[in-house]
Amino acid sequence: MAHLAIGRAALEQLRLVRILWLPTGSPRYREPARTPATHRVAMLKLAIEGEPRYVVDERELAPGHSGYTVDTLKSLGGRPVLLLGADQYAKFESWHRWQEILELASIAVFARPGWSAPNGRVQSVAFQPMDVSASDIRARLARGDDVASLVPARVLDYIRRHRLYR
Repeated sequence: MAHLAIGRAALEQLRLVRILWLPTGSPRYREPARTPATHRVAMLKLAIEGEPRYVVDERELAPGHSGYTVDTLKSLGGRPVLLLGADQYAKFESWHRWQEILELASIAVFARPGWSAPNGRVQSVAFQPMDVSASDIRARLARGDDVASLVPARVLDYIRRHRLYR
């Protein structure tokens, strides 16, 4: 639900035409996702169903894709808006070829109250943070806890039917 709320805030505050949701592949620089891409894509499609401005883009799942944001942005073309949480933006200068990212995309940061964009190189998006993470939701599912308020109903049904995150 938090990612969907971020998407809605981006559409409204940044006046975006659409949002691309890009499930990650298996980049060399981090542990691969434990849930197969087919399931992650299916859940994402269920979560965004009914919002025509949301589009699933599977390019990062292609064999041989580097997984680096700079390469994804180059393949997109144009000048997209890269949406980041303030936590990710705090590490931004450690990213692979981060200076090129600044040339390829505008950056919008979902800020906690009181945060302001440093150096004026990013746009701040007001957002009330939700105190939950995807890894926390997966851990709750593994324990058998109720996550109905944290996950769209159709996604939760899919998770249960496919016995994911046990």
